[in-house]
Amino acid sequence: MSKIRFYNARILTMEEPVQISGATELWVDGKEICYIGDGKAEMLSFDREIDCRGNLLMPGFKDAHTHSAMVLFRSMADDEPLQSWLNNLIFPIEGQMTDEEVYELTKLSVLEYLTSGVTAVFEMYLTPKSIQDAFNECGMRNVQVSGINNFGPALSVMEERFQTLNGRNELSSYMLGFHAEYTCSKELLQQIAEMAKKYKAPIFAHNSETKQEVEECISRYGMTPTQLMDSLGMFEYGGGGYHCVYMDEKDIQIFKERGLSVVTNPASNLKLASGIAPISKFLQNDINIAIGTDGAGSNNCLDMFREMFLVTGLAKYHDMDASSVDAAKVLKMATVGGAKAMGLTKCETLSVGSYADLIMLDLHQPNMQPINNIVKNIVYSGSKQNVKLTMIHGKILYEDGKFNIGCDVDALYDKCNQIASKYNKGRI
Repeated sequence: MSKIRFYNARILTMEEPVQISGATELWVDGKEICYIGDGKAEMLSFDREIDCRGNLLMPGFKDAHTHSAMVLFRSMADDEPLQSWLNNLIFPIEGQMTDEEVYELTKLSVLEYLTSGVTAVFEMYLTPKSIQDAFNECGMRNVQVSGINNFGPALSVMEERFQTLNGRNELSSYMLGFHAEYTCSKELLQQIAEMAKKYKAPIFAHNSETKQEVEECISRYGMTPTQLMDSLGMFEYGGGGYHCVYMDEKDIQIFKERGLSVVTNPASNLKLASGIAPISKFLQNDINIAIGTDGAGSNNCLDMFREMFLVTGLAKYHDMDASSVDAAKVLKMATVGGAKAMGLTKCETLSVGSYADLIMLDLHQPNMQPINNIVKNIVYSGSKQNVKLTMIHGKILYEDGKFNIGCDVDALYDKCNQIASKYNKGRI
């Protein structure tokens, strides 16, 4: 494990208040941050010393909802409403995808996460073992969530995955969950709720993504998806929902009282014309908010900078209030909020004893000049071009356009293009 010194840095720890700290140095010892200060402490014997040249160190972004291997569908399955998109374009191909294909496609997404400054992902997809293998081999921190539904896997398989995919290493964990109310029978939902109680575990699922989803749930059960899940006892040990676009006052109150997290996915909701989540209402009720990209099939890029801008931009339009949802709150959603939703308590801020999951943003780019307010610059004008370095668990995985994930990038591109050619015949 390496000892690395970052010096001549600006440091944004994301501790309150959200502002640039007075520290100029950050030291990493193995997988953890061991020092943040002015550099006057007793020096370690470092393996590497990095002159930041006034650039910014901050916690990495947490992509709090994604389906990594759906990068397969980038520009293959576009311009369709959600239900027809799923049923006519996505589900038929997903039924044919192999573990090996998901593994390779997940690695491709890791490259994109790293260029976007993402240091942890909240993943839900088809083959959790091969997905976890891909993440682990690349060094990407990951929390997976079960996507069980009426079409599989069996409840016993979800439980076996929960037991075996937790604790494999410090980079990976696995949570209970399900795809969505509209793809699960009430009996299955009841069984999932009982399992959550058995393991005292949180539950996550797609929730209230479209108006149709909510209306059909009310027609079936006389209540919204949130209210149905709560009535079944799903949220006794926390959790939350992805999307949460159509939430009434009772839904919001349940999230507040249960301490649940909202994971908003603005680009996906915008592209699929699903709607705009009531972000300011969530904030007013002190609900933890995280940000996700969703999969590259509905986005189409895994870019947290674009997501951050859309969170605040769409909220301002939704509320017709240019002061709604301040940039500092959005940056906190993309870092601290995501870590809280994912249960990554040692990844929330840059602090002594926290995991060394950090990024360096290049401030010597025209889009970050002049340096009037760095926090607002990141949210309103920042982009992937500013990501100079991405470190996870004390290991630099991306630096100045080069990847260090243990594989040949060009060979990976070739493999993923071969997979895509298998499925996209006649579609493009």
